[in-house]
Amino acid sequence: QVQLVESGGGLVQAGGSLRLSCAASGRTFNRYGMGWFRQAPGKEREIVAAISWNGGSTYYADSVKGRFTISRENAKNTVYLQMNSLKPEDTAVYSCASSKGSTWFKLSNLYDYWGQGTQVTVSS
Repeated sequence: QVQLVESGGGLVQAGGSLRLSCAASGRTFNRYGMGWFRQAPGKEREIVAAISWNGGSTYYADSVKGRFTISRENAKNTVYLQMNSLKPEDTAVYSCASSKGSTWFKLSNLYDYWGQGTQVTVSS
C-alpha cells in the first residue's frame, strides 16, 4: 500500500519560512515524479511545484517562483518543499502527490497517490 505523509506545516508570519516534507512508502519512490499541490478555502486545488524522478527537471507555479524550492532525497524516499518569503495568500492545505510516470505533470489527475495534507497558515 502506497502512503505519502506530509509534515512541517504550521503558522508563520509573513516573510517567514517553512519546510514541508513528504515521506513515501509502498512504492519504488525513485521511479516517479512528485508534486506539491495546495488548496485554499473556497478555491480549486492548484499545483505549486513538481519534480522529476531524479530531480533533473522541476516546475514552479508563477506565484511561487523564486520563493519556493522543491527537492528530493531518493535515499530517504522523501520530497521537500522549502518555502521562503511566505505571504498570506500562501495560506492553504499543502499535499504531496506521486506522479503516474517518471516526470512531473501540471494536472492533478496525472498523479495517482496523495498525502493527507498539512496546513500552512501565513499571518499578516
